[in-house]
Amino acid sequence: MKILARGEKIRTEELKLKLSSVVCDLKIMDDTDLSSANLMEYDLIIDLAFDEHPNQLNFYAGLTIPVIVSCAKTQLAKAVYDYGKQINCWIIGMNCLPTFINRDLAEISLNNNADKQKLDALMKQLNWKYKLVEDRVGMITPRIIFMIINEACYTVQEGTASLEDIDTSMKLGTNYPFGPFEWANKIGVKHVHETLEAIYNDTHDERYKICPLLKTKYLKGESFF
Repeated sequence: MKILARGEKIRTEELKLKLSSVVCDLKIMDDTDLSSANLMEYDLIIDLAFDEHPNQLNFYAGLTIPVIVSCAKTQLAKAVYDYGKQINCWIIGMNCLPTFINRDLAEISLNNNADKQKLDALMKQLNWKYKLVEDRVGMITPRIIFMIINEACYTVQEGTASLEDIDTSMKLGTNYPFGPFEWANKIGVKHVHETLEAIYNDTHDERYKICPLLKTKYLKGESFF
C-alpha cells in the first residue's frame, strides 16, 4: 500500500508509529498545498491537518481512492457541503489531534454510513481497530478531555487549586495518563482552544464555553508550564 500523509511533524511522527505494523510505502509531505504531488499514484491519503484547511478538498474531490482526514474541528458533512461540487473520493473522518493518533482504537466518522463495509476492509488492511462515531464537531474523546481541561482552567482561575495540584490529583485519582494541563501542553493549547471553540459554535452548549484563562494562553501562544 502506498500512502501519502501530510501535516505538522508532531502528528506525522505519531502516524508513523500507528503504521509501524503495516507493510506500506509511506511518504510524508509537509503542511503545504498539494499542487506538486501526483495524488493518483497513492492508494490512500491521510491528511492530518484537514480540519484546519478544509479547502484541501479541492485536491481530493476528483480522486477515486480513500482519503482519511483530521475531523475534530469540523464536520465532514459541512466540509462537503461547503465544497459545493461533486466528490468522487471516499472521505473518512478521524480524530487526528496530537496524542490521539497512535491509540489502540481509532475514532472514525463517515460522511456516508453506507461506506461502513468498505471501512471495515480498509481498517483490516491497516491493522487498526476502530470505533465509528457520529459525524459531529469534536467527535467523542476530544469533547470529554477538552471539557475536563477547560474545567481545570476554571478551577485554577478561581484560586481553588494550582496547576500542579490538579495534574497530580487527576493522575492519582482517575489513573489518567496525564493531568489536564500536562495533556493540554502535549496536544497543544491551540488545538484545545480551537476545538472547544468549534464545539461551542456548533452546539451553543455552555459546558464548552471557553475559560478566560485558556483563551488568554491561546492568544499569547503560551503553554501551561
